[in-house]
Amino acid sequence: MMLSHSEIWAAIDAVAARAGLSASGLAKRAGLDPTTFNRSKRMSADGRQRWPSTESIAKVLDATGIDLDTFMGLILAGHGRKQISTIPLIGAQDAQLPEAFTAEAKPQGPQWDELPFPDASGDTIYAVELAGTEGGTRYQAGDVLIVAPHASLRRGDKVMLHGKDHRMILGELVRQSPRLIEIIRYDDGTDYSVQASDVAWISRILWAAQ
Repeated sequence: MMLSHSEIWAAIDAVAARAGLSASGLAKRAGLDPTTFNRSKRMSADGRQRWPSTESIAKVLDATGIDLDTFMGLILAGHGRKQISTIPLIGAQDAQLPEAFTAEAKPQGPQWDELPFPDASGDTIYAVELAGTEGGTRYQAGDVLIVAPHASLRRGDKVMLHGKDHRMILGELVRQSPRLIEIIRYDDGTDYSVQASDVAWISRILWAAQ
């Protein structure tokens, strides 16, 4: 069952209220433009409703210390909903199978399950559940990472790198150029450089749910 625009915006307003902030104050705390959550930004010029972006929601939760389960609870509690939308979920080992993704980084195949998640904006996102030591000390086995393939990246972002050899590596982005990508690996803390031509795609890690 899909969520409505008003339900998502109401949950954001509830997060702001919990933090003792206005909508603009919440946006500023999350490092966003102060007008991001203004009423005028919730509708387009032609009268169509707008969704908040998945990235903006992730920044709000990070800035306020509210976890994903609590955010979804605010959505459901405010509107008496029993169901929410879902995103694709896969285990870390299965995520390295050649048949788990299309060439465009879209989930495919029977390995995928579903994870309840607010339908924020139609962004292409999916979830990966860690099972081993790939997250090092940053993430633990059992953590579920919400990631956005092909998202814009900058130095210091937490990323999930998928090589054309189907290996998956988690780390912090150091540098990205048309020729070379450098990250600090989470599993062993080492610097890792790879030719951009050997990378299938890089997903930005939006947040982790335990």
